[in-house]
Amino acid sequence: MSQKTFFITGANSGFGLAVATAASEQGHTVIGTVRSEASQAGLAERLPAVRSVLCDVTEFDRIPDVVEQAEKDHGPVDVLINNAGYGHEGLLEESPLDEMRRQFDVNVFGAVAVAKAFLPRFRERRRGFIVNVTSMGGMITMPGIAYYCGSKFALQGISEVMRTEMAPFGVHVTALCPGSFRTDWAGRSMVRTERSIDDYDALFDPIREARQAKSGKQLGDPNKLAAAVLSLIESANPPPQLLLGSDALKLVSDRIECLQQEIEAWKSVTVSTDGQ
Repeated sequence: MSQKTFFITGANSGFGLAVATAASEQGHTVIGTVRSEASQAGLAERLPAVRSVLCDVTEFDRIPDVVEQAEKDHGPVDVLINNAGYGHEGLLEESPLDEMRRQFDVNVFGAVAVAKAFLPRFRERRRGFIVNVTSMGGMITMPGIAYYCGSKFALQGISEVMRTEMAPFGVHVTALCPGSFRTDWAGRSMVRTERSIDDYDALFDPIREARQAKSGKQLGDPNKLAAAVLSLIESANPPPQLLLGSDALKLVSDRIECLQQEIEAWKSVTVSTDGQ
């Protein structure tokens, strides 16, 4: 693989750390964003070769300056890994709108703001690769994570449009759609709304308990995901979205099959609205 410069948001944990580690070990230049000085110190200790940058992706107005300075200091970026994000768990009726706003600020607006800082640079250079980390939750839904799925569905759609708009300029865009992996998503980094409505106990309490029990024991290996990402960015014809994990494959495939059945069952109604 030719040597590249990576810009990875949320590089101090989860998928961001895994990709930063793999890319750094292969000799690539890695610029990683972190949100605090403590995280910056921790990343420097674990990966001394990574150039860390203090950047909260919700500080939208600051992001263009961060990107400009990063390229001044380390040269043109070839690959953006838009990884920063977190999970929110809570029943829709119980979850305050402020929690939804924060979820979208980080997972959608933050990712878009970072991408937009790179789009003119990639377009003018006629090259570049953007990997937007979404989720299988951007293609399927589950009870209790409406805000999270909503944010990932949004980023999934934006990624597809971004891909089409940037293709004429030689810029690739892929949405990475992982299933369940051994990261902090369901543990330390997840925001959980407190329960308040007894009617949902039978539906949701077992789901919450199972998710917490499974945290750290998921099938997906972040290091193998990182290897897949490094292979992805070498592809001359990368896919619009890349599912990672056998659970993602099964659940998304099942959803597509159900969707096809729903379309077929209601086809007569669907076409009945056409004008004569």
